[in-house]
Formats: sequence, structure tokens, C-alpha cells
Amino acid sequence: MFIEFNKKEFYTTKDLALSIIGGKWKIPVIFHLLPDINQRMLIRQLRELERDRVIERVVYQKMPPKVEYKLTDIGKRLDNVVYAICDLCDEFLEDLSK
Repeated sequence: MFIEFNKKEFYTTKDLALSIIGGKWKIPVIFHLLPDINQRMLIRQLRELERDRVIERVVYQKMPPKVEYKLTDIGKRLDNVVYAICDLCDEFLEDLSK
């Protein structure tokens, strides 16, 4: 299988998925939508998530300007993945403490 997405080439859907949710803050952004990170990194990760159609940016034309982000249908379907990763890490930490 060969997949082209956002001007990149992927050999499997797993490669594509890791590209979309990879990045230090993407999982926390999806999980909390706005984690405690610096503004530059937040904007970069939000733009990547928007480009990958995981989140949608809503701009309100008023003063002061207002922008909101929400999960798309694709982003909402990632909840099982995000919770599974969190559960795995919880179990990992529990095993380490034994």
C-alpha cells in the first residue's frame, strides 16, 4: 500500500498515523486541547494538527480577535488511541514501581 498525504509519502497506514499524532505535544494537545506549553510550540503543533485535519480552527471576527480549536471527526476518533497510550503508560509506571 502506498499513501500520499500532505505532500508526503507513506508505505503503511501506521506510518501515516504516527506522522499525524507524532510530536512532543500533539497527544497532549488532542487530550487537553490546550496544554501548558510555550506559545511558539503550541502554534506550531496546532497548525500541524489543523493541516492533518485532526483539529479545526474557528476564527471569530470581533475585537479583540478570538480563535477557538475543536476536534474534527477524525480527531474525535483518536480518543481511543490517546486513552490507550495513557493507559499503557500508567501500567508501565506501575510495573516500574514494583
